Amino acid sequence: MALILIVDDEKSIRNSLKQILEFEGYDVHTAENGQEGLSMIKDDDYDLVICDIKTPKMDGKELLSRAQLLDIPPKFIMISGHSNVESAIESVEMGAFDYISKPPDMNKLLITVKNAMENKVLNEETKVLKRRIEQSTIITGESISIKKIKNTIEKVAPTDARVLITGENGTGKELVARWIHEKSHRSKGPFVEVNCAAIPNELIESELFGHEKGSFTSAINQRKGKFELAHGGTLFLDEIGDMDQAAQSKVLRALQEAKINRIGGDKDINIDVRVIAATNKKINHEISVGNFRMDLYHRLSVILIHVPTLNERKDDIPMLAEQFCEEVCLSQGIPIKTITPYALKMLQDYEWTGNVRELRNVIERLIILGGAKITEEDVQNYAYKGVQFSNALNSEVFDQYPKFQDFKEHIEKQFIEYKLAQFNWNVSKTADEIDIQRSHLYNKIEKFNLKRGEN
Repeated sequence: MALILIVDDEKSIRNSLKQILEFEGYDVHTAENGQEGLSMIKDDDYDLVICDIKTPKMDGKELLSRAQLLDIPPKFIMISGHSNVESAIESVEMGAFDYISKPPDMNKLLITVKNAMENKVLNEETKVLKRRIEQSTIITGESISIKKIKNTIEKVAPTDARVLITGENGTGKELVARWIHEKSHRSKGPFVEVNCAAIPNELIESELFGHEKGSFTSAINQRKGKFELAHGGTLFLDEIGDMDQAAQSKVLRALQEAKINRIGGDKDINIDVRVIAATNKKINHEISVGNFRMDLYHRLSVILIHVPTLNERKDDIPMLAEQFCEEVCLSQGIPIKTITPYALKMLQDYEWTGNVRELRNVIERLIILGGAKITEEDVQNYAYKGVQFSNALNSEVFDQYPKFQDFKEHIEKQFIEYKLAQFNWNVSKTADEIDIQRSHLYNKIEKFNLKRGEN
C-alpha cells in the first residue's frame, strides 16, 4: 500500500484529500506546515507528498528542495492557488512530479497520484535494471588468475585485437567478452552474441552473414546477418569450436577481407567489426582431429585468455556469493540477506562441477529456502543435492601431521570450531550436544585458542 503525506495549512483540504485517498486504498498522513512535513518525511518512507506551495514555517519549494537531498526522496505533487502557478511550475523544474491548481479537481488529482505512483515504480525498476547491467559486466574476484585476466583486459580492450577466450562451461567467458567490449572504444556500438553450438549447421551461415529474399525456400524477406548487425561494435562468437567447416571458411574470409556476402547476394558488404570468440573445447585437439581450421585459430587467437574453473579460484567464492546474494535479493524484491562465515567456508569446501553459474544457482536456492541469515544448516539442507563434498582429508593434509596426536588435535579443533559456530557460541548448549563436561569444553577452547568470529 502506497504511503502518502499531505502538507497543507487548510484543515478542510487536508481532511477532504485524506478521506478521498484513503477511500482509494492509500495510507495517508497529514501535516499542517512545512517544518512538520519535513520531520515526518525524514521519519517515514513516504511514496508521495502532496504539498501546498504556501505553507507556514517552511514553504513548499523549500520542503521539496530539502526532501530531494534524502537518499530515496518521495515524489511530490504541488498544490497552488492561481497566483502561485509560476512557483508551481518552478517546483516541477526543481523535481516535483506535477502540480494541481486550487481548489483541486478530485478526478484530476487521483489520475495524477496514480501516474506519480506508476512513475515511481518505473524509476525504481530502472535503477534495479541499471544496477544489474553494471554488475553483469563486472568480473568479481581478487585471486591471482582473475587479477591476471583483469590486467590483460585493461591492455587489450582499447585495441581492436581479436581475442579467443577458453574455459569450461559456466566459468564466465561471456562476461570477459562483455567487459572487453565495455572498456573498448566500441562500447557505444552494439554487442552481438552468437551461440554457435545452439544453431543448426544448415542455418549458421544465414545467421552470421544474412540472406537475400528468395535465396532459399524459406527466405521470404531479406535479412541482415550478425556481422552486419555488429557493424561498429563487437561480435561475440560463443562456442566457436562447435561451428562446422563451411561456416569456418566464410568466417575466415570475413576476418581476412573485412567483407561479407549475404547468401544469394552478388555484392560485397564492408564490415567494421571486432570479433571475440570463445570455446569450452580443447582447441588444439580439435585442430589435430580436423574439426577446426588452424588458419582460423591463428586469426582468432591474437590474444588468448583462459578463464579458470571455480575450483581453481576458491578464494573468490565469498566475494561472488555476496554479490549473487545482493543480485538475487534485489531481483526478488526482498531485504538483502547475509551469509555466515562458516556457511561461506562450507561453500569454499565443495567441488563445483558447474563453476560460477552453479554457484549463482545455489545462492538463489539458499535465498529462497533459507532463513533471514544463511547459515551452515541452510547450506547443508538446501545447497548440495548431488554435489560432492571435497575430500578435506587428502594426502596433503595427512602429510602435514606425521604424528597421530598432531592429526587428532587438528581434527578435534575443527570439530569444536564447527559445533561452537553451529550453536552461536553457546558453550553450555554445545557441551550438551557433543556430550562433554562444560569445563572440559572451556579447556579445549583455551587449548586451541579458539575465538568467536574466527570462522
